[in-house]
Amino acid sequence: MNFSNPDISGSGSSCRLLQEKCLFIIIGLGCCRRKLGFATVVDALRLLSSLRSLAIRPQRRSFIRTRKSSLSRHQARCLQILWLFTMQTSMDIETVPSQLQNESGSLPPKPLFGPLKAHEMSGGRVQFRKVNVTPHRYSPLKKIWMEIYTPIYEQMKIDIRMNLKARRVELKTRADTPDISNLQKCADFVHAFMLGFDVIDAIALLRLDELYIESFEIKDVKTLRGEHLSRAIGRLSGKGGKTKFAIENATKTRIVIADSKIHILGSFANIKIARDSLCSLILGSPAGKVYSKLRAVTARLAERF
Repeated sequence: MNFSNPDISGSGSSCRLLQEKCLFIIIGLGCCRRKLGFATVVDALRLLSSLRSLAIRPQRRSFIRTRKSSLSRHQARCLQILWLFTMQTSMDIETVPSQLQNESGSLPPKPLFGPLKAHEMSGGRVQFRKVNVTPHRYSPLKKIWMEIYTPIYEQMKIDIRMNLKARRVELKTRADTPDISNLQKCADFVHAFMLGFDVIDAIALLRLDELYIESFEIKDVKTLRGEHLSRAIGRLSGKGGKTKFAIENATKTRIVIADSKIHILGSFANIKIARDSLCSLILGSPAGKVYSKLRAVTARLAERF
C-alpha cells in the first residue's frame, strides 16, 4: 500500500515518518474496534486516506464537521484526536531537523560502544560449570592437577577448584574473562580428561574450535556378550594397541577404549572416518581390510584439502 502524496510539503523522509505514525495509530484504533466502533482494521485504514488531506491542508478544519454526519460519535472523536496529533507531529518533524542543521550544519556523530566483557554479557552474573570426577580418575587428577589448573586459570581466565566433598571440579567466570565461551571450553577440557584422554591431547579443546568428543558403546553397533564382546574389544585395540594407533594416525583423532565404551576426539569429518573403521572391526571385519579402506579414504581427504 502506497501512502505517498505529491501535495505534501516538506522533505520526503518527514512525510514518510508522519504517514508511518498515522498508520500505527489507526491500526491501533482498529484493533480496539469494540470501543471505537470500527468494524475491521480495513475501516480504520480507510480513515488514513481522509487523514492525509487533513495533515496536508490544515485549513480544511471543516472536514471534521462535514464527516460527523456519516461517522459515529466515537469515530468522530477519534478523527479529531488524530488530526491534532498529526498537526503537532508534522510541525515537530519540519522544525527539529532545520534547527539541527542550522546549529551544527551536519548530523550528530554516531555513538561508539566498546565490546562487552564476559560478566557484562550475562548481566553481571557469575556463570558456573561442574564436572563430576569418576572414582578411577580421582588419583590421576590429583597427580597432574597443576597441568590442568595452569592453562585454565592463567590463559583462559577461569576460576577452577576441586570440591573434595562432592568429588567434582567446579569452574566459574571472572571479571577479566575475555570471552564467555572460555567457560564451556574449559568444561569440555576437564570432561575429556575424565573420559580418559591425556592432558596433552585434551588441551587441544582450548586451542581449537572445531574439535568435538563423540562417545558410543559396542552394543550400539552390535549386541555382543561374554567372549564375543572380549574378542571385539581385542580387535579394536590390536596387539599392543597397534590397530587403535593406526586408526588414530590415519584419521588424526584420539581414541579411548574404556571397557565397552569408546570415546573419539577430533574434527567432525575425522570422527566419522574413525567411527566407520571401528564399527567395521566390531562387526567382524579383519584388520587388514580396515587398513586398506582407511588408506583409500585418507588419500581422498588429502586430495580434497
